[in-house]
Amino acid sequence: ASPNGLYILAGVAESIYLWEVSNGNLLAILNRHYQDLTCLCFTDDSSHFLSGAKDCLALVWNLYNVLQAEPSQIPDPRHVWSQHSLPITDLCCGFGGPLARAATASLDQTAKLWEISSGELLLSVLFDVGIMAVTLDLSEFHMFCGGMDGSIFQVDLCAWPVQRDRTFQTERENGKVFKGHRNQVTCLSVSTDGSLLLSGSHDETVRLWDIQSKQCLKTMNHKGPVTNAFIVLAPANMFNPDGKPSVPLPKFSRHLHGTESSDEPGTEGVTLRLGLHQQEPGQSYLEKAEKMYSQMYSTREENLVGDQEHLTIQVSELEEEVSNLRKINKDLFDFSTRIITKPAK
Repeated sequence: ASPNGLYILAGVAESIYLWEVSNGNLLAILNRHYQDLTCLCFTDDSSHFLSGAKDCLALVWNLYNVLQAEPSQIPDPRHVWSQHSLPITDLCCGFGGPLARAATASLDQTAKLWEISSGELLLSVLFDVGIMAVTLDLSEFHMFCGGMDGSIFQVDLCAWPVQRDRTFQTERENGKVFKGHRNQVTCLSVSTDGSLLLSGSHDETVRLWDIQSKQCLKTMNHKGPVTNAFIVLAPANMFNPDGKPSVPLPKFSRHLHGTESSDEPGTEGVTLRLGLHQQEPGQSYLEKAEKMYSQMYSTREENLVGDQEHLTIQVSELEEEVSNLRKINKDLFDFSTRIITKPAK
């Protein structure tokens, strides 16, 4: 959801769906990724959002351009970040709206820091394991990266000398590693005062850490792999037994706004006639023109019925072929990813 509470994003296969919260209208469907979506996030001012996928791409979208685009057109992303060589696993945005910095994590064992305004790569850190989660503290002094082996790495963004390409050496920087999880880390979140770190893992636990000492303060057990966890400010009426949401969520539409079937009740069009008091009784000029137009094209439409049926069959066959090719491409991509990321014996 956007920080201003107006929009909601969802990734379904390779597509990004954008809804308006107040009425549930589906505003846009974006198809610019070639593999399944893995992560989405908004900037703090809700002006941009980022998407990451298994196709190794991270895209930056301008929300205004997406909302202004025609339904038949897919707007271009503001930036396309293609420097990762394996699937994107996580991303996050700092503070500053369009001037903020964003971090991306990938199975290629790197975490990268970017500038949203220019699209420039600011920092790339190489680890010895694939990175599954990434987050920044509020002051953006540190970047925290969760690994496939359960380790959490703390990267100093103000380290001197400043280098765009760095290698995190676990042996030399042992004091900047959180150890406790027994399986891959899936999510990270830092408290607003920068003193606490929350982490979730496939080892079925959520852990709360003291950042300065790297000690685990609390462990919360679950009955399955933890997929998401984050720290938020508690609402004022959170512990009020009578507290209820002030605005209930509507039903979210499955079709783009303005493209729903006109046969549904309540969707009839509205005709506006100017100067109705000056018209003679009987059919208006627009009604006569419409009747003449329908008579002119009725014969042509009858002749085209056969061609349309043939065209429909061809379109169905092409859609089935495209679906098969997408499946083959996905299977090949997943197979090559498993081979590349398979640990050496």
